[in-house]
Amino acid sequence: MYAIVNIAGQQMKVAKDQQVYVNRLPNKTGDKVTFDEVLLVDNDGKISVGAPAVKGASVSAKIVEHLKGDKVIIFKKKRRKGYQTRNGHRQLLTKIAIDGISIGGAQKAAAKKEEPKAEAAPKKVAAPKVEAPKEEDQSTQTEEKN
Repeated sequence: MYAIVNIAGQQMKVAKDQQVYVNRLPNKTGDKVTFDEVLLVDNDGKISVGAPAVKGASVSAKIVEHLKGDKVIIFKKKRRKGYQTRNGHRQLLTKIAIDGISIGGAQKAAAKKEEPKAEAAPKKVAAPKVEAPKEEDQSTQTEEKN
């Protein structure tokens, strides 16, 4: 069983007991997080595709650690101009371990949040438009005056 999930702005294919590196999450090490934006779920050949997300599906995970990625060196040079610049960057990452994929777990929580709606005020019906009498041509009016 696997799922395609939107985690921190990236779409990832995850399975149970898999460890994934994602962009830095604000939670602390050891916290459990759930991702509700599941785009696709494959349950032993039975595929559910969402539009845009599968209703009631969620992925639960545990944050293992926060770390930095490998250093990326950016070197810029323009030949014969004496221009050289060197810059570096290390991406902030979070390592998460996928605990499980649930297909119908989020439906129960969503049902509890719904509250009875207050009765809506009756809609106002627009009055039919009354057309103004059409004016006659000026040529007919001048003939009547003469």
